[in-house]
Amino acid sequence: MSTLAQTMMTAARSSDSGLAGPGELDRYPYADASGGDRVGPPVWESAEPELGRVGRRATGSRGRGLHGQLVQQLGQMIVSGDLGADRPLVPEEIGQRFEVSRTVVRESLRVLEAKGLVSARPNVGTRVRPVSDWNLLDPDIIEWRAFGPQRDDQRRELSELRWTIEPLAARLAAGHGREEVQQRLGDMVEIMGHAMAQGDALTFARADTEFHSLLIQLAGNRMLEHLSGIVSAALQVSGGPVTGCDRPNEASLGHHARIVDALAAADGAAAETAMRQLITVHPEVERVVPAPREH
Repeated sequence: MSTLAQTMMTAARSSDSGLAGPGELDRYPYADASGGDRVGPPVWESAEPELGRVGRRATGSRGRGLHGQLVQQLGQMIVSGDLGADRPLVPEEIGQRFEVSRTVVRESLRVLEAKGLVSARPNVGTRVRPVSDWNLLDPDIIEWRAFGPQRDDQRRELSELRWTIEPLAARLAAGHGREEVQQRLGDMVEIMGHAMAQGDALTFARADTEFHSLLIQLAGNRMLEHLSGIVSAALQVSGGPVTGCDRPNEASLGHHARIVDALAAADGAAAETAMRQLITVHPEVERVVPAPREH
């Protein structure tokens, strides 16, 4: 096993033991709810303290510290529908309910405003904006939607977006001879193979995420590269049989290896075909996004 593979597996096991690592997802209160919709009052009108108090649970790299945790809490509440446009978000109320300073509340609302979730206007206050105004490509909002009542729509939309982006990226990447990046892609396939043999799904997932991010970077299209974070978020929140990357298996590993081989041979058509086969391993995706017709 390569040193790189050993390092990634060690890091994954440390994270799995309960230590927060980069990109690690928080398990939101409603992530395992069986129903599609949640009915109830806003959290700060609820008698359940665990949902309202900041700092109770560890979050990912974007959620460390009171400011980041409040952004996570309020963002989840807005996306889940617990907070709507029917009432303004009063900073004083938020500060008292979550036991944080006005500075923390103010900075958190600014972050949410930048994501398009809220707007602040004189004489109106801060209010939740309609979904059409949200930055739906923001990785935070992708996560919040994927673990909230909109989980099915979010995962379907992510699958459709990946099916559009990644085959094109694979074709373009075959025309760029950056050997160091291609070597890194090969390393990721090796790591996935070792992880699968050891039943280490976490290391497999991390190597898989890096594989797809590197591939998009290799395409040489800066606009596509800007979307690599979306693909990473999609892989992290898939949570079900949506694509061939979701669960370690021989078919998925084989498609990844064929993509690397096609890139080494500068065969764009083969790379694109292998990527389409990887993303549509499961019939659920084939029903969502049909393959193009042969002419």
